Amino acid sequence: MSHAKGGRRERELVNALDEAGFAVMRAPASGAATDRELPDVLAGDGDTFYAIEAKSSAGDPIYLTGEEVEALTYFARNFGAKPRIGVRFDREDWYFFHPADLHVTDGGNYRVKKETALADGTDFPEFVGDSEKVTLAEVGDEGPDEDVVRVLNAVKQGVMDVEEAAELLE
Repeated sequence: MSHAKGGRRERELVNALDEAGFAVMRAPASGAATDRELPDVLAGDGDTFYAIEAKSSAGDPIYLTGEEVEALTYFARNFGAKPRIGVRFDREDWYFFHPADLHVTDGGNYRVKKETALADGTDFPEFVGDSEKVTLAEVGDEGPDEDVVRVLNAVKQGVMDVEEAAELLE
């Protein structure tokens, strides 16, 4: 990701969090302006505080080094915030992950694929407390019909992309 695009995405996230009622700030140049490793964004609403490493991509998987994730976790713990990785793929919204929920590569780096973000990430409304994710298991006997479940499982397994599933479920 280019630095200009990354900066735009970080400012976009800061503005969205601000509009959602969070006190928020973007760390200038996140680590380049200081010898200390800082998260890209700090946000809090009086009850919950986040240290966020923000990454975006046109569609390729997003990779973070083990050092980036370790520094985020260390800072968040010392600051009293929850560490989160915020990812945004072009033409998609922001999705958030706890570092422990990310895929770890053989080389010790971390990866988020677009499909993983859409299927398993916490979306922006849930992240800021405007909605709550409900799983199929939580729906119980009153759940969706079997065709809907099959389509959702196909997306989860990577057999069908999200756009195709949305068309089928319309």
